[in-house]
Amino acid sequence: MARLSRLSLPGQVHHVLQQGNNRQPIFLDAEDRDTFLHTLAECARQYQVAVHAYVLLESRYHLLVTPTSAQGVSMMVQALGRSYVRYFNRRHGRSGTLWEGRFRSSVLEAEAYLLQTMVGMDLAPVREGLAAQAQDWPWSSHSHYRGVWTDRVVTPHALYWALGNTPFDRENAYAEQVRNGLAETQWHRMESAVRGGWALGSPAYLAALAAQGPTRRLTQARPGRPRRPPAAA
Repeated sequence: MARLSRLSLPGQVHHVLQQGNNRQPIFLDAEDRDTFLHTLAECARQYQVAVHAYVLLESRYHLLVTPTSAQGVSMMVQALGRSYVRYFNRRHGRSGTLWEGRFRSSVLEAEAYLLQTMVGMDLAPVREGLAAQAQDWPWSSHSHYRGVWTDRVVTPHALYWALGNTPFDRENAYAEQVRNGLAETQWHRMESAVRGGWALGSPAYLAALAAQGPTRRLTQARPGRPRRPPAAA
């Protein structure tokens, strides 16, 4: 089956996932993660992509980003990947690929899924047994949104600013969403969308995306053969 072209649209929020080849670790220590984040900040600035949220796990990373151009996400992730692999191989005395094929991405309706996806990303280390609570994992944007420190990688989305009139209000409102958690079925839906490369949103949102002219379908086709039209009387 032919591989679908990547769905990438300027001005839309994209959920990006990249993982290690054969699920091997892509970060071995704090220096690796610091280097990755420094490179991410540089590549995001170069290709004019706003990074709203991130989480670095052991064998993969997730990003929430908005590009200003149709090629912005691909160019940023490719440049990030090349630079980080050179660093990683040199530092750890290895050669060859680090990534498992091309990165995965989906486009999502910000009003319905941005904050949900941020919460799901913040809780990923908890789900995987890497931390007891989201705030215990330093390698995500959660600390920025809790007001612990200012993360130069992060550009908050307008929907985060709308959570309150003051930094304290916004931080508390977002922290409450993280404490409330996210149903496993919701996170599974987001992961399925990013792994499949599908858009995620309401029928009205998907119709608006389709009107922008992408040359591929936006959602996964239903399983099974299409129904035949009824026979003429």
